[in-house]
Amino acid sequence: MQTVTLGKTGITVNKNGFGALPIQRISKEDAVRLVRKAYDAGVTYFDTARWYTDSEEKLGEAFDGIRQKVFIATKTGADNAEAFWKDLETSLHLLRTDYIDVYQFHNPPFCPKPGDGSGLYEAMLQAKEQGKVRHIGITNHRLSVAREAIASGLYETLQFPFCYLSGEQELELVKGCEEADMGFIAMKALSGGLITNSAAAYAFLAQYENVLPIWGVQREKELDEFLSYIAEPPAMTQELSDVIAHDREELSGEFCRGCGYCMPCPAGIEIHTCARMSLLIRRSPSKAQLTQKAQEMMKKIEGCLHCGKCKGKCPYGLDTPALLEKNYEDYKRILAGEVSL
Repeated sequence: MQTVTLGKTGITVNKNGFGALPIQRISKEDAVRLVRKAYDAGVTYFDTARWYTDSEEKLGEAFDGIRQKVFIATKTGADNAEAFWKDLETSLHLLRTDYIDVYQFHNPPFCPKPGDGSGLYEAMLQAKEQGKVRHIGITNHRLSVAREAIASGLYETLQFPFCYLSGEQELELVKGCEEADMGFIAMKALSGGLITNSAAAYAFLAQYENVLPIWGVQREKELDEFLSYIAEPPAMTQELSDVIAHDREELSGEFCRGCGYCMPCPAGIEIHTCARMSLLIRRSPSKAQLTQKAQEMMKKIEGCLHCGKCKGKCPYGLDTPALLEKNYEDYKRILAGEVSL
């Protein structure tokens, strides 16, 4: 079994973290069953957030009786101290615990520091002094904020998108965390569903001793796939290396990672899905992307207000309105039979 230690936190866990964002989409009964199955198989690191609707509540029920045997990471999107305390108390209540193992600022547009006027870091320190928070972390999609967090010495963990589609800039973050004795938690390890070979994704991340991938799990078959890697971790073979090389070539350039930070859309467009439909429809079973529901979702692009809000919020600097238009035109050609899949 491969393990990873999250830097100075001293937290050592199996190199399979459970990403609990997707369980908000399934019933409480199914969610609790999945979480307990993961725990029974050796997974002990679970990541959620205040923003993930009822995810914390479901984890709280799943951990009843085993709280001391798992590590819980959750997040606050608060932008002031008052909201911070409200989020923390809500999370503690829903998770049925009196402490959070890793409490993270959730994708803030800046790096919270003492004296910055927000009161956020001061509140975090106070919560740690009270024993309600054991370790301080930050998540982000912005390279500048991530670099600042590493250089500040104020954080024990960084959660950032990292997969085999990442470039040198992300690799520098991984190395920076290792040098700063910070834990590096890899989100979007499957690039929001664009990476379909989990063995290749696992083998790539396994090359970095200080990286803990958190896999978003919604279905039992997905969980079983990752659990199988506990006993038999995929090694980087020539075959998997070829898969990675092919995907890197196909997905080179600008593409939507599906992070969702462009949402909500005032026109009701599901931007983080629609803006990458051309890739999804070619890299996953196309039937699921051609249903009446999917067609109605894509048709909403016609109502784009061109307000630019999504473009302004994209952490990757993408021209999302242009991506929407490009994907919609491609989708219509596919529906008309002008493009073969």
